[in-house]
Amino acid sequence: ALRRGHGTYVCDEKLVASVAGVVERVNKLVCVKPLKSRYNGEVGDIVVGRITEVQQKRWKVETNSRLDSVLLLSSMNLPGGELRRRSAEDELAMRDYLQEGDLISAEVQSVFSDGALSLHTRSLKYGKLGQGVLVQVSPSLVKRQKTHFHDLPCGASVILGNNGFIWIYPTPEQKDEEGGGFTTNLEPVPLSDREVISRLRNCVVALVTQNLMLFDTSILYCYEASLPHQIKDILKPEVMEEIVLETRQKLLDLEG
Repeated sequence: ALRRGHGTYVCDEKLVASVAGVVERVNKLVCVKPLKSRYNGEVGDIVVGRITEVQQKRWKVETNSRLDSVLLLSSMNLPGGELRRRSAEDELAMRDYLQEGDLISAEVQSVFSDGALSLHTRSLKYGKLGQGVLVQVSPSLVKRQKTHFHDLPCGASVILGNNGFIWIYPTPEQKDEEGGGFTTNLEPVPLSDREVISRLRNCVVALVTQNLMLFDTSILYCYEASLPHQIKDILKPEVMEEIVLETRQKLLDLEG
């Protein structure tokens, strides 16, 4: 017998969803995650967020949660990647590193008792985001995976934030180990890269419109299915339906 999880109830010995959303099943436990929900963070989650305020020794970050998240000055690598005690000069220079409106990728380090998240960017893969496109989706549509950073073979990269913020950007030519995550490349992005990024962005919108889970394979299959169509046409309802149907079928074949 199936066990009742969040978002379900029993009626006439049948399990019924109490919210509209995505069904998740772990062995016999069935949960339904609501589509319209705020992000509830867990330690270890990868998030994409926007700096909303520079405060004393900390930044406030919008992460699609109920409360603003916090990035402490002590929870980041300063340029050069060095780990050292933070000084008064570092505090004065905070706006040089990150200012209001900047986007970052980070990891959830801890959850405060009120549910607010404390973030860290202590690895070189996290930090300030440069050029790319942000798509905001329901957090329930982002599939949990071992990694949420993907360099896709079509020529662009994605960060699938557990918080429903998806960042699509040109794949860096060399992995910059020196930057400590704060050197942003502001070179013009070639048209071919912009086209790939725009196509991926519209594919993500199509998948979300049809409530299909987002992960590297579903996005790539959708991208491939979209190739016969012009980028702007992907957003036509009939085209969205067609390419997502093809994506769903390929994913089922993969599982089968």
